[in-house]
Amino acid sequence: MWTAAVSLAVWLWLLFGQGFFWRTDVRLPPRREMDVWPSVCVVVPARDEAAVLPHSLPSLLAQDYPGRAEIFLIDDGSTDGTGELARELAGRTGGLPLTVDSPGEPPAGWTGKLWAVRHGIGLARARGPEYLLLTDADIAHAPDSLRQLVAAARTGGFDAVSQMARLRVESAWERLVVPAFVYFFAQLYPFRWIGRRRARTAAAAGGCVLLRTEAAERARIPDAIRHAVIDDVALARAVKGGGGHIWLGLADRVDSVRPYPLLRDLWRMVSRSAYTQLRHNPLLLAGTVLGLALVYLVPPASVIAGAAAGNAAAAVAGALAWLVMAGTYLPMLRYYRQPPWLAPLLPFTALLYLLMTVDSAVQHHRGRGAAWKGRTYARPDAVPEEG
Repeated sequence: MWTAAVSLAVWLWLLFGQGFFWRTDVRLPPRREMDVWPSVCVVVPARDEAAVLPHSLPSLLAQDYPGRAEIFLIDDGSTDGTGELARELAGRTGGLPLTVDSPGEPPAGWTGKLWAVRHGIGLARARGPEYLLLTDADIAHAPDSLRQLVAAARTGGFDAVSQMARLRVESAWERLVVPAFVYFFAQLYPFRWIGRRRARTAAAAGGCVLLRTEAAERARIPDAIRHAVIDDVALARAVKGGGGHIWLGLADRVDSVRPYPLLRDLWRMVSRSAYTQLRHNPLLLAGTVLGLALVYLVPPASVIAGAAAGNAAAAVAGALAWLVMAGTYLPMLRYYRQPPWLAPLLPFTALLYLLMTVDSAVQHHRGRGAAWKGRTYARPDAVPEEG
């Protein structure tokens, strides 16, 4: 009964005291059209993305942007013809100018993606853009996406404007796991807090980040975060730590086209960086496991155990906590156009995330942590510093 009561108290605090993280109305802030539009360079790091590129790159090439804009796709050692396909798509569809280049293998202390981003930013700076759009190769943009991002940044005086792309939810496992992924992210990094200048909370969604070039130079992006596996959060912290004003919200017309049809695909996506999020700290891992159990698993367990043992107080407290939990999840399910009956299943999904997190730690200690597309990255304190 007391454990269920504590879980209920935690949920009541989460409901009102965690930046209203469960609300999904944080969209692009107010923006206005401009007479003169600043120049923008789009940097797209890509490694073995031939499968998704035909669904994403044409959307960038077709951007309806009133100012000067061009795209730099940086082929990070692909073996599937990503660079050649990008040139072919540009030649076939036209649109914004496209440059395809490759930086070679990353040196020690750099992740492949950030090494590619560094190369792309270096090429872009020769054009003197006022803004950089960092976007992943699996992200499709509506024709006015760049225009809306720049207008929001200019109107609100933001140094970084990031949108969390709407992830694909077509398979049964995607419907069960993906909305919860965004829900958990918002719980850790409430979007309303991120947009406050004096708040310490900082995060971005790496698939879509519009960054003012001056702010990137001031924060030494990406050199200052060169070894970051969770590079989007690291980028936001660097920009905000340098005095920048950042914003993050949910996207309406920016979508991820990467499929995660099977549980093992989603498992790999989460487990590759979960232990990194915990700074490879066993104590933080233990605290996270206990916290997830208390917040997400205790409510249904209390209902079942309380009913079986005739403990009405435990059953009622657990049921109320479960009800609050499901209620806070409903807005995210609506955002992803999913049925409301998935809301009570959130404890099961949380159990999956708990197991993924533990597996991430196990893989790390086996030397296979933070592995992605043939590369495995060392923990940050094992990375050599530059001279």
